[in-house]
Amino acid sequence: MGLASVGTGSEGLQLCVFDLRRGQLEGQEHDKILFFFPADLPLPSQLSVIGLSEGLITFTRIFSPEAACEVIEAERHSHVFYEAEPDIWMVMIVEKNKELEAIWRIDALREVLKEIHSLFMMFHGSIRALLDKEPGEGLTRAHLYPFIMDYLRACQKRSPWDKCCWDFVVGKKLQLPSFRDCLKERRTAQMLTVGREAAIEVQTLVRILESCAGNTPCSSLILFQDLLVSTTLSPEDTINLFTYAVLRLTPHALSSGASSWSYLRKGNSSSHIATGPTLAHTGSVSEQFLGSRDTSPAGDNRYHVARPLQHNKWFKGKDGFLVTDIWGVDVGSLNVTTPTVFLQQTEERMYLCAYQYKSLTLILLIPLSSILDGDQGVSIVKQQLLQNASLKILKVEEKLSKGWGGENAYHVSGYRYLLVDGNRDISRASPPGKVATLTKDSLLALNKVREEVDSEKGRAKWDNPGHDKDLEVCIRAKNNAWAVARITGGKELYMVIEKANETLLYASDAVEKFSNRYCNGAFSLD
Repeated sequence: MGLASVGTGSEGLQLCVFDLRRGQLEGQEHDKILFFFPADLPLPSQLSVIGLSEGLITFTRIFSPEAACEVIEAERHSHVFYEAEPDIWMVMIVEKNKELEAIWRIDALREVLKEIHSLFMMFHGSIRALLDKEPGEGLTRAHLYPFIMDYLRACQKRSPWDKCCWDFVVGKKLQLPSFRDCLKERRTAQMLTVGREAAIEVQTLVRILESCAGNTPCSSLILFQDLLVSTTLSPEDTINLFTYAVLRLTPHALSSGASSWSYLRKGNSSSHIATGPTLAHTGSVSEQFLGSRDTSPAGDNRYHVARPLQHNKWFKGKDGFLVTDIWGVDVGSLNVTTPTVFLQQTEERMYLCAYQYKSLTLILLIPLSSILDGDQGVSIVKQQLLQNASLKILKVEEKLSKGWGGENAYHVSGYRYLLVDGNRDISRASPPGKVATLTKDSLLALNKVREEVDSEKGRAKWDNPGHDKDLEVCIRAKNNAWAVARITGGKELYMVIEKANETLLYASDAVEKFSNRYCNGAFSLD
């Protein structure tokens, strides 16, 4: 399944978030701890970990004031650092393990930290803003603890066709991305290739969605299966929303809960698009809405914090809109509160409305400033969407379904590959079922190639900032397979060719053929 297991005890893995500006006085050191995993580690041990991390940051800043340490490799542990916000650090400490499966790339671990923070920002805003809102750390801890733990438990289907899914937390083990994930790229969106006619229909649908709220333009994201079709958001906001959609909103995400329910509002008679058979959501109203709020780690119920990453909390309504009680419910009217998200580019909070028809998922973002009467106004916008876009939604889904090649649509015979466009934050890879046919030796070789590329990219970032470095790395595995990487113009190609006893020239020619046929020659050496 591509994950390596480490224990969650003091020697296995530790994950912490702390603020360097807090706890500077003797006896107040614990104030700087905003999150610590495992939470049951004694406070003196937590302070020891934080103190060591703070010391390493301070020391490395002497030599690199603009950018402190990113990783420290000790004899028994790897310390992975990420400065999420000024003076707010996330640190992951992983025990080095001799087990073959426990092999990972440091950059892949850092991407986990980045993803946690980016998703947190989308729902709750910045950590610093929470700290400024309340002088104590209680409010911030009440947000961070449940959010990060829900993230670690979140079903990580990084591809729509993974036949298995997993949690980061399994029993007393915490699963980390391993060398088996070297043909995947976190923090990128996987795009659907569409024909000209389908693209015109999609663009027309996007224009209809933009005008749903009248004079105020709305933003939108459209997915087919778990693949991105269209977005009007910035790359950063697109990745955040795409990641959340794959985790919780798409048909694959909802199917794990196998639930559907109708609105509890009275008199909802909007026109519907048929959504096929639905299953009634059983249980009383109180049972449906209990448990969607968290408490602080110490059991303090003062803070009521939405937990957007909770599992089995989204359901499809009979009108096609997705419903959740995560953001709360009006007990008197039984109306659920509309979810909201925070966009990084515009620094604006938006209502999130998700609609689903068969394999098509539409996410509409409506500026809070454009809706004067809250959830009632959002309901009117939803009515407008159904009235204006229903026929176009049917047509788009039909065209995309007809053009869809299935789970092996992007398989290329003889190749196992990963394409990454860093300029647009999108990627494409061989289907997981095909990657699973590779041997461990081949995957380990490619993991080594990616480590080399990560190292070279890191050096180039400081030696020549703002300029991408062209690079080619080839390694021959123990089983005689070739692992190849080519980097040019912000685009990256990683490939495994399992042709035993072939030469480097053969491998290079194979990459050239792939580049010319599938990448418009972007990675050709000519």
